[in-house]
Amino acid sequence: MVALMAWLGLLLSNQMEQLMTKDAIALETLGIIEEAAIGAGKEADSEAAWIKQLERSEQPRVVRLNKIYACGEESSILGTMSPDEVIRLSRDNPEWRGMIGAEGDVQFEQRIHELSEVCKNNGYIGIDQQGNLSLFDGPPEKEKVLKTFFQLDVETMESSLPPDVLLHLHQGIRIQDVDEYNSVLSTFGEYAVLPARKVMQQKED
Repeated sequence: MVALMAWLGLLLSNQMEQLMTKDAIALETLGIIEEAAIGAGKEADSEAAWIKQLERSEQPRVVRLNKIYACGEESSILGTMSPDEVIRLSRDNPEWRGMIGAEGDVQFEQRIHELSEVCKNNGYIGIDQQGNLSLFDGPPEKEKVLKTFFQLDVETMESSLPPDVLLHLHQGIRIQDVDEYNSVLSTFGEYAVLPARKVMQQKED
């Protein structure tokens, strides 16, 4: 009888522990959902604020579109529009993020998971004179840096990689699509100095 009571007590204890664990997981999940909702709410409030600012004015505004690619950026002027036209444009393109600039112009931002035409036509990833992995307009020898990614641990890289890979990097690795671009960054990200590696890991998380 005593053994039976002890077994029942252990069983109930395990069940209570499982319920408490489930409750903790549920609360954690709820917290994540609430944080996401708060973030989305703040973004929506910010967007509503600039729309309301437009609605309070009849002033025509210059409208710009900034296309931000995985590799490269392109900017263009869409024209001068009335507030109603700007609001209609925003509603027709919900993936664009809008804001009113310091000079009163309207700036839209569109993020595109692709390469810009500049990168497709003449983009190279290589190493600059300071040992940074960089994006170049043309081969690295022309020194036309478009973007710097991170500092490389050159000594570790030279002792770990075959000479032909290093030569290829110094001559510039041609990139023509977003998969090649991500692959090169991932490969040489292993040789980023510690602070840059931490930043890359945080982005992946």
